[in-house]
Amino acid sequence: MLNNLIIRSEEPEDYKDTELMAMRSFWNKYKPEADEHFLIRIIRESEDYIPEISRIAVYNGRVVGAVYYTKAWIVDGDTRHEVVTFGPLAVEPTLEGHNIGGALMRETIELAKAAGYAGIVLMGEPYYYPRFGFERGAKYGITDAEGNTFDALMCLPLNNDFSEIKGKLVESRDFEKLEDKDRLSEINKEFPNYRAVKVQEGFMQIFGQHLGAVEAIEENIYMVRYWELLIPARLSDDLTVTPEVGSDVQFIWNHKDEAGSRITKVFKNLLE
Repeated sequence: MLNNLIIRSEEPEDYKDTELMAMRSFWNKYKPEADEHFLIRIIRESEDYIPEISRIAVYNGRVVGAVYYTKAWIVDGDTRHEVVTFGPLAVEPTLEGHNIGGALMRETIELAKAAGYAGIVLMGEPYYYPRFGFERGAKYGITDAEGNTFDALMCLPLNNDFSEIKGKLVESRDFEKLEDKDRLSEINKEFPNYRAVKVQEGFMQIFGQHLGAVEAIEENIYMVRYWELLIPARLSDDLTVTPEVGSDVQFIWNHKDEAGSRITKVFKNLLE
């Protein structure tokens, strides 16, 4: 983890910096562009927001991570149990690999427990959250609002016996405001105009990999532009198309040894 990383409550003067960081964190990750910065504004305005256990991460005076908690409910007929959920959990993309997200999770889990909440239920990346003790919601009889269960629906009991808490996860109705595309368009005018990228039709989530563009080639090393960074990468052994300067690529970023980074796919941006 980064030395001198500070985990603290968000203040109004942090708002714009936090939103920009979240925008960068999710840009082109699940779909072209991002709306998590808009979601953060919606959460701050919501009566279901829990700022007491939400936190940002600051490094060298810069906001480099954030996690926002809101109230949620597990509903089974007339029975309704209050729990909490969180999201987005965002990390500055150029500082991935420094356990910023882990620091935010560990601190806020303890805050939620100390505050007396029964547990945390979320829909998130199933390869990431089990390291903090999250398990599949199906183990506890918890489904989404439509009664479905899947690996991404997870829960972490904190202060209650979850054998008595089962049913459908119901999140804040304020999340529905995310569908206001006109407001999102207005908010986006406040931020840099980053390039939108679409790799494939349909859902675009790319676990454990990143999108970049080849900026230079030096023998067998391909310099991949990723935000403000140039990351040296080699070609994956099973790559069938050789990238050129300017090629859009998908790559695995080895944070501990950049020489171990690998380009895994050359693609055409479907938006261009």
